[in-house]
Amino acid sequence: MGAMRVQLAGGANAVLKAWPRARPNQLDETLRARRIVEHMRRRGYPTLAWLGVGATATHVWHLMNFVDAAPAPELTPAIVEQLMEIVELQAGQASEPYDHWSYALRLATGQESGRDLAPGLTRAVAGLSGYSSVVSALVGRLRLVCADVPPRPREPPDMVHADLKPDNVLVRDGAVVAVVDIGNAGSGTRATDLTTLTWHTFQDPLDGARRRLWTRILDLVGWEGAAVLAATQILLQLEWPIRHGHHDVVPEVVERGHRALDELNALR
Repeated sequence: MGAMRVQLAGGANAVLKAWPRARPNQLDETLRARRIVEHMRRRGYPTLAWLGVGATATHVWHLMNFVDAAPAPELTPAIVEQLMEIVELQAGQASEPYDHWSYALRLATGQESGRDLAPGLTRAVAGLSGYSSVVSALVGRLRLVCADVPPRPREPPDMVHADLKPDNVLVRDGAVVAVVDIGNAGSGTRATDLTTLTWHTFQDPLDGARRRLWTRILDLVGWEGAAVLAATQILLQLEWPIRHGHHDVVPEVVERGHRALDELNALR
């Protein structure tokens, strides 16, 4: 992916992002994301306007507004409080059939039936146990926790950002200005995004922002649902450094994964 700041006719600034074409339906996926952006902006969700979407023979691109803000260096309690309010704007606002809840359930339990949002990623997660005995033990613990979780259809489903991490939260003077990189957004439960925030707040004591996040997640989906979302987050956080060869990061992810499960068990 590439991104650059450009100047439009009239002098306004914008950001152009482009990705190599890797799938036949990639432009359709980008148009789907633009529809979600437009839908959520009408409801006051602070994501940047997309000014245009298109494709060349080799790339898919979109153009969006520029905002004078920077990615959050960390999720402080004050930023988490703002993000929790922003996530509430997602309630009942699913507008595209891209089911992150069903995908999380399959990923956490190892089920193979149903529509797969990311087949390559699913296969990679399925092979994590072969990485090491330590990783295998954590994966086994996650599978056990989620083994008997029943399907949880939600009506109406929420909009799910699906990648609500510090890099995608733009802040200025301590205030959240925008939530960006909405390309993988879809439907499910907004507790998915709260679970992502939980993963990125481990520097905060449990009696602070993280406890408030866990409490809200449990309110929304109950303990079993929270276990599925936590397991999915841990599996994805394991898969990324292993796939990219960042083997020095894996022990920390394993430790944090066990800690997340311990915290969740303590709240049961």
